[in-house]
Amino acid sequence: MVAVAVLAAGKGTRMKSDLPKVLHLLAGKSLVGRVLDSCHLLQPERQLVIIGYQGQKVKQALSDRQNLEFVEQKEQLGTGHAVQQLLKSLTNYQGELLVINGDAPLLRAETLQKLVEFHQKSKSAATLLTALLPDPQGYGRIVCNQDQTIHQIIEDRDCSSEQKLNNRVNAGIYCFDWQKLAQALPKLSTNNDQQEYYLTEVVDYLDKVTAFDVEDYQEINGINDRLQLANAYDILQTRIKENWLKAGVMMHNPDTITIDETVKLESDVILEPQTHLQGNTIIKRGSQIGPGSLIKNSTIGENVKVLYSVVSDSAIDNNTTIGPYAHLRGDARIAANCRIGNFVEIKTSSLGANTNAAHLSYLGNATLGEKVNIGAGTITANYDGVNKHCTTIKSGTKTGSNSVLVAPVTLGQNVTVAAGSVVTKDVDDDCLVIARSRQKEIANWSTPG
Repeated sequence: MVAVAVLAAGKGTRMKSDLPKVLHLLAGKSLVGRVLDSCHLLQPERQLVIIGYQGQKVKQALSDRQNLEFVEQKEQLGTGHAVQQLLKSLTNYQGELLVINGDAPLLRAETLQKLVEFHQKSKSAATLLTALLPDPQGYGRIVCNQDQTIHQIIEDRDCSSEQKLNNRVNAGIYCFDWQKLAQALPKLSTNNDQQEYYLTEVVDYLDKVTAFDVEDYQEINGINDRLQLANAYDILQTRIKENWLKAGVMMHNPDTITIDETVKLESDVILEPQTHLQGNTIIKRGSQIGPGSLIKNSTIGENVKVLYSVVSDSAIDNNTTIGPYAHLRGDARIAANCRIGNFVEIKTSSLGANTNAAHLSYLGNATLGEKVNIGAGTITANYDGVNKHCTTIKSGTKTGSNSVLVAPVTLGQNVTVAAGSVVTKDVDDDCLVIARSRQKEIANWSTPG
């Protein structure tokens, strides 16, 4: 049996933010959310999150996750003190306890699985995840034998000059025999510079403590400030893009592309430079995104092209072309074989198959049928200053350039709207509607004065 405890009580003052550190986002997920996700291969029997600073915000942010237990650390007196708060919650628990910092978002699930397996096989009282760092400054050093048995942990500030040369460091991730740890926790003291209860002190009271070296030392990177958060983002982006490249996604100049971990891509997708994919986005086979496009929480069908455009919270079906400089938002739904062109904005609207809006148009709260052609400069005037109103344009209808459709209004099938018309009433099928003043010409005119 494995239980997981995530330390998420700290404020994170170096972030210089009112938001708790563990709730800062990294590629679409919170830091603490990433840590919890990294435990999924363990299938933990219990998951406990130790909260303190703005604990209600942390609870709310994790409210969509099932089977989480929250334990409050009213005072932040060190990592040992945080784990001491579990003594009551885990009174009758027998098994392993994995303790992870809530600001370690780069941990791989496979690494934690190997750590727990090593711990169980070695029958240790505690196993520490360790790393061999090129520059170990700032980390506690691990002194161990050739068999990985630890006999000393020294905080960086307490290291001698010789001890600082040791590059095996404590990653701050621990796997414990809980029953043995529970006996050691009350013995912790505050005999250190910080006058805090260090979790590492339990090594002095446990009979066998071992080290398990992580293969990729970057996994242990914690987040203490904005610079470290930015560096973690770069590391994560490299991982994500390498995975998608190996899966058959083409990226031109990948250094300029960003992809959230929540994004799903199919093979033969092409990502051009300056493309950014965020949230719960799905892009299907053969589509080309970019250059210069942002897709967020949207589904893009097969063989779609999105050029220099923004698409958010929307869905685009197969063989449709978007852009350049189009903006789709608020549940825009575009059927197959459509064209949404230059400087067209579509909001909370649906367009049927083979419909085109090629230039300089705004469609809001509109429902369009199939084979509709929206002329350049056509807009739906959907807002009366208080409420939004709907426009319906049925199949086969065409609007002339610079038309205004004042909602609520319905245009029937195969209607033609003359250029420059302001349509304020419903129009029957198969009509030509002209709603503009007759042109006048005054001969021999000159400007007065």
